[in-house]
Amino acid sequence: MTTSRERPQEILHLVEPHERHADPGADLTLPVVLNLTDSNSPADVMDVLSLRPFASGEQPWSRSLQLEHVKAEAPLRPAAESKVIRVAHEKSKESVLYEGDGWTLLTNRWKHGTAYLAVSAVSAELAESIMDECTLDATEPPKTDDTNVQMGFWHTGPRGPVRTERAISADTWTDIRANYTSPVADAFDQVMGLRRDEVTGRLLLLHGPPGTGKTTALRALARSWDEWCQADCVLDPEALFGTPSYLMQVAVGYDEDDENRRWRLLILEDCDELIRGEAKDAAGQGLSRLLNLTDGMLGQGRDVLVAITTNEDLARLHPAVVRPGRCLAQIEVGPLTQAEAVSWLGEDDPDRAAQIGSGGATLAELVALRNGEKRPVTESAPATATGFYL
Repeated sequence: MTTSRERPQEILHLVEPHERHADPGADLTLPVVLNLTDSNSPADVMDVLSLRPFASGEQPWSRSLQLEHVKAEAPLRPAAESKVIRVAHEKSKESVLYEGDGWTLLTNRWKHGTAYLAVSAVSAELAESIMDECTLDATEPPKTDDTNVQMGFWHTGPRGPVRTERAISADTWTDIRANYTSPVADAFDQVMGLRRDEVTGRLLLLHGPPGTGKTTALRALARSWDEWCQADCVLDPEALFGTPSYLMQVAVGYDEDDENRRWRLLILEDCDELIRGEAKDAAGQGLSRLLNLTDGMLGQGRDVLVAITTNEDLARLHPAVVRPGRCLAQIEVGPLTQAEAVSWLGEDDPDRAAQIGSGGATLAELVALRNGEKRPVTESAPATATGFYL
C-alpha cells in the first residue's frame, strides 16, 4: 500500500477536451484537474484554487502585486459585491479568496505589513479596476526617524524572488567614525561622501577579520546615501548568482518610475566562496555573473552597485574581482591600534584599557570589554576576534 506521503509531488494538470479540435466554435475553456498531497497547507490550496479560473480560460486576464507597508485597516478588496470562498490563517499570514461578477481575487497578508494580491478577470479592464480599487490608499509611507533607514531584503520564496522592506537602525558616520582605525576611517570618509554623479566603479569591497565593524559601516553607508541610493541586502547570494531569473529581476529593478528612480546598493555579506581565488572552479557561473553585473552587459544602463564583505585576505581573492577600475573602493577593515583602542574606551576605564595588548583590539572586543566581559590579553597573545557580528 502506498501512502500519500510516499507519492511523488504532483502538479497542476490542464486537460484539453477533444471537442475543441472538432468544433472551432466550441467553448475554449479548459477543465482543470488540481492534484494536492497532505504536505500542502490550506493556504497552498487557496493559491492553487485562485489559479483555476485563469488556467481554465474562464478569466484569461490576470494582475498580481506585492505591497509593502500595508495599513492594518486596509480591506484589500473592492467595494463591489463579492463572496468569500476560502479563508486560511497561519502563524503570521491570513489568506482570503474572493469571487465576484467576472473576477476572482486572492489576498495574502502578513503581520509584518506586506501583502500579495492576485486577481483574474474576464477582461483586462476589469482586472485593472479591481486591482486599483484593492490597492487604493492601502499603504502608508515607511516610518523612519533619525535613527534608522529603510532597507530592502531579497530572498527566494515559493513564488520566486521576494523583496521586503524593513526600517533598520543605522548610526550616522560621524557618530561611529571613532570605531575604525585612522586609515580605514579616512577611506570611509571618501565613500560616505559620494554622490550619484561621482560613482566610478560598481563594486565596494570590505575585507578583514570578523568583528571589525564591516556591517556597521554598511548600515551607516545606507543612511549616508539614502537620498540617492536604495540599499538592498541579498539574504541568499548563492541563489542570486546561481539563478539567472533571480539575478535578472534584481538587476532590472523593482521600481520602474524613472522620475523617482534611485541607484541601488546590493549588499552581499560573507561571500568568501564567491570571490576567492578558486571561485571560478568552485562556484560555477556565480563569479562570472557577479562580474557581469558590476562591469558587463548585464550592468549596462542599470544604476546598481554591489557591496561585498568578506573575512578573506585580499591576496586570496580572485584577481578579476580586485582589478583596477572595477572597484569603487577596496577597504581593509582591521583592528584599532593600541592607542586608538585605549582612547575608544575612555579615560574613565583604566582597568579595561589595561587589557589592550600591543596588537590593539577589534570593535567587537572593545564592545565586549565595555559591557564588562573580561578576557586577559597579553603581549604574546594579542587580541583576536570574539565573534561579535558587527
